[in-house]
Amino acid sequence: MKKILAFLSLLLSVCLHGGGEASAQLNKPYFFYKGRELIVAGDYREAIEMLNLLLRTETKEYEGYFLRGVAKYNLDDLLGAEADFTSAIAVNPVYTMAYQYRAITRSRMGNYNDALKDYQHAVELRPNMSAAYYSRGVTYFLSQQFEKAVDDFSRYLRSTPSDVNALTNRGTCYLYLKDTTRAYADFNRAVEINPYEADGYVRRGLLEVAQNKNAEGIRDLTEALNIDSTQSIAYFYRAYAYVNEQQPMLALADFDRAIAYDSTNSVTYFNRAILRSQIGDYNRAIEDYDRVALYNPGNVLVFYNRASVKIQVGDYRGAIEDYTRAIELYPDFANAYLYRSQLKAALRDFRGAESDRRIAETKIEEYRRKLNDSTFVSFADTSRQFDKLLSFDADFGNNELRSMRGDVRRDVRLMPVFRISFSVRDTTGIYDPSDYRNARLDGYLARLSGTDTGSASARAGYPFDLTGVSAAGRVPADSIAAWDAANGAPVSWEDNFLKGVTQTLLKQYASALSYYRRAARVAEDNPLVYLNRGAAQAEMIEFIASLEGNNIMQQIAVHTDDPAARLLQAQSRRTYDYTEAIEDTRRAAQLMPELPHVYYNLGNMLCLSGDLPGAFEQYTKAIERFPYFAEAYYNRGLVQIFMQDTQKGCLDLSKAGELGLAEAYEVLKRYCVKNP
Repeated sequence: MKKILAFLSLLLSVCLHGGGEASAQLNKPYFFYKGRELIVAGDYREAIEMLNLLLRTETKEYEGYFLRGVAKYNLDDLLGAEADFTSAIAVNPVYTMAYQYRAITRSRMGNYNDALKDYQHAVELRPNMSAAYYSRGVTYFLSQQFEKAVDDFSRYLRSTPSDVNALTNRGTCYLYLKDTTRAYADFNRAVEINPYEADGYVRRGLLEVAQNKNAEGIRDLTEALNIDSTQSIAYFYRAYAYVNEQQPMLALADFDRAIAYDSTNSVTYFNRAILRSQIGDYNRAIEDYDRVALYNPGNVLVFYNRASVKIQVGDYRGAIEDYTRAIELYPDFANAYLYRSQLKAALRDFRGAESDRRIAETKIEEYRRKLNDSTFVSFADTSRQFDKLLSFDADFGNNELRSMRGDVRRDVRLMPVFRISFSVRDTTGIYDPSDYRNARLDGYLARLSGTDTGSASARAGYPFDLTGVSAAGRVPADSIAAWDAANGAPVSWEDNFLKGVTQTLLKQYASALSYYRRAARVAEDNPLVYLNRGAAQAEMIEFIASLEGNNIMQQIAVHTDDPAARLLQAQSRRTYDYTEAIEDTRRAAQLMPELPHVYYNLGNMLCLSGDLPGAFEQYTKAIERFPYFAEAYYNRGLVQIFMQDTQKGCLDLSKAGELGLAEAYEVLKRYCVKNP
């Protein structure tokens, strides 16, 4: 949030007393004056050079350290700023301003515990310094202690009742506390005090749209755009409100404007495509879907929805191609089979149509048997249309789109769960401490390799092993299909298990789970069966979430842009039940408690279920059992960042990189390094 993360008018509140008496060698007041002047002018590097001259000879000038810390902060050198504020405190332990601004710096670094200790020192030294309560309120907000944040903002507002930033910040805290009445009152007050500031109107407008008060939301968002016409989020949500008010042409105009100011937001293109198709502008709807598909070729809904539009313009063969692509991405998508069947019949391909119809009916029946699981409910409904509008922060659960949007929160994902699958044989012969070995595990793998399927894959250079990297894409698809077909009537637990492996790789999740269940009935005390079944369920859930436009990682990320927007997202967001996956993985942990990967997998599932502290605990157990577990350090680092403990999270990511996980360095650059 820009207002919260702003430097709180740092420079304007700096009050210094000069530099004391000038020495014969150095005119200290001059250096203080020039340093402050350069900082106010934004010449931070020159200010640092000027203050360096002073501090080389006058090492006890705490105000010089303080000013240099201010300059470093504004250059995003947070570690340097913290060091200078610390030096100022070391020279003058009662220097209140240094405590306050070191707290601000530490808060921005994610070191909230130490920041709050500094604020406590500041308010003890100067209980009437209201700015410290405002700043501490910001830190409480960032560390998700919303009630304490409200208390501090309220205390600040008692002395400064007309500060609109404090009002909007407190209103935002009330939204997180689900007190929309008080949030609305604060946003109202902010607008009354400064009717020429767009932010108050935007926040109030988003809240109104979230509460289905579309007319009021449109009015406020329009007022915000009259003040600042470049706010793409205001256009986006006003379009959302126009759709709710059955005014599609006005909504389209706003989506056009949102794209003009943010041409990289594929969600806007996706929504505009849906809206254009609904009003019969099919050709331009296809153009929008083409744009999204170009950057997001792994998203099922893009191809599924584009196929339905191509039907409207008579391009049946193009529609069949799109349904085929959707099926390739998600072979369990019964609706795609049904519609492709109808098109094939229309083109007189009756044999193909009958085959698709039978496959669809089989999959629908599988889903209906699972109607007690909310994950499958929508897929048992053959009338389901996947044409809802997505909210501004929606994601397609796809790496290409995340890269295109460039949003830090959505540009990273947990490293995947581990399971028994095909792996690439290591031919280097070099010892790698990250290559985990376990005698019991090796015994099970040897039994799997003794089957016909296991032997055939091993001869081809793809033995079975515990891996976190899917073989899909690395092993030829026809080889996977051939091994799967060769294992046509599995009886033993080994054959049923391997059938589950190949079915998972083919994204036939429902079928894979049925084979794992059969394996469990034959070998009910086999930990690998429960490990793989839990992993398959987790992978299936994330894939289905991507079909519905939901990004599970986004749902648990706490560093969201605005809670009013989150309220709107919540109206259409579904939750996904990891209970069975967690139960299976806990069972695997009971049967093989020495295996670190079961705790790692539990960490992933708890994280995606929203239990971040529980995930942290499980990753820690995995690391205790295997200190070279790079993926566990990586995921634990992300979880700590999601919990706003950025400094410790960055240390874990650093360790993951040290252990050879290259992805960790990309995340370190985004979260842990501030470039000037």
